[in-house]
Amino acid sequence: MITAIVLTLVLVLFLVQSHLFNEQVADAKTKVGELDQKTSENDQMKTQTALTKLENETGYSLDPGSVSVEEWKQAKAYSEQFYDDSEGKFSKKWGLFLSYQSMKVDIDPAIAYELLKVETGNTFDPDLTGPETKYGHAYGMAQFMTNTAPWIADMAGINYSEEKLFDPYFSMTLSVTYLDYLYDRYGNWDEALTAYNRGIGGLKAYVSEKGTPKSGYSEEIQEMASLHEL
Repeated sequence: MITAIVLTLVLVLFLVQSHLFNEQVADAKTKVGELDQKTSENDQMKTQTALTKLENETGYSLDPGSVSVEEWKQAKAYSEQFYDDSEGKFSKKWGLFLSYQSMKVDIDPAIAYELLKVETGNTFDPDLTGPETKYGHAYGMAQFMTNTAPWIADMAGINYSEEKLFDPYFSMTLSVTYLDYLYDRYGNWDEALTAYNRGIGGLKAYVSEKGTPKSGYSEEIQEMASLHEL
């Protein structure tokens, strides 16, 4: 009889302790959840602050809410890579801006970066004037001609002037906008990049002659971009 009572008391004590333990675990989980939420809110606030600062420094609206905290961290990582790869010629601020603009439209920032590298002969010179062609000169970091740049600027929702072709942020914005347009049109990088290089009409002529949209230009950019994977 006494043994049964003792066992009952032990069982009751065990159940009470288990209940208290479960309450403590639940309370701890709640506190961890609150801490995670607070950390997430702090990270989001820091991201918004950083984007606002970049907006003020570049003069371009960046729509801060369109990129997540994680994507902003990736943009920072890309900017470090691009800075190192260019031996400091492509500034970290440029890298942040280019990566952010690319991510907004789901373009690999490395594709956009390597395109600028090829277009400028690895100089990333925003004041570059390309060689004369039968269509005229190409200007700036992304090497746009004056017959192409205005309608791409209109598509990007920004004002155009010839002087802006030498603004690196204007040039990068046009480049990403045009890449987005071409990729949406063709659905693959060989056609999109060859069209960027030769023009839409030039792409048709190239494919007619070669039987493929793959070009040295498109292959080089894609191959080099693959080396930047995070």
